Amino acid sequence: MSSPAVTAEIGDLPETSALSSGATVWLTGLPSAGKTTVARAAADRLRANGRRVEVLDGDAVREHLSAGLGFSRSDRETNISRIGFVAELLARNGVLVLAAVISPYESARSEVRNRHATNGVPYLEVHVAAPVEVCSSRDVKGLYARQRAGQIRGLTGVDDVYEIPAEPDLVLRTESLSLGESVDQVLTLLAKRGLL
Repeated sequence: MSSPAVTAEIGDLPETSALSSGATVWLTGLPSAGKTTVARAAADRLRANGRRVEVLDGDAVREHLSAGLGFSRSDRETNISRIGFVAELLARNGVLVLAAVISPYESARSEVRNRHATNGVPYLEVHVAAPVEVCSSRDVKGLYARQRAGQIRGLTGVDDVYEIPAEPDLVLRTESLSLGESVDQVLTLLAKRGLL
């Protein structure tokens, strides 16, 4: 359930798409941490108040924009770079982008952050920080079960690296927050940065 303060803040948004301040909110975390769920719920709430929002889901972008890439470090970095390019382009044109991307490598996230900074586009990093045990129990896409069965290798956070963000703008501990509380925290961050 939304807090009254956050509801009041976004309730005052203009009901037009005249808002020109785009930004990227980059949600990073392990598979099944809740990145896409939080991004979609936040987008729904923002759209209901007239905000131009796009969700860039890492899996969907990989399917359509990065279909030929595998899961080597190089291919993952290329995928992150492509998503970062699209996010910055949309944000530069007044869209609020919620990018839900595992993005396990700090160097790749830094490249995306620097692209935004170079073009004067606001960028906020949100670490969706559910422990691997919680993510494994959720196992939204069956990845953890497939890894345990030996069907896949290189699962981020299990047998491949996930570099925890050193200084994210927000840490969402989704194992102890409801979806509504997680969304409230994202919207509060946007409001504090003057992006609502």
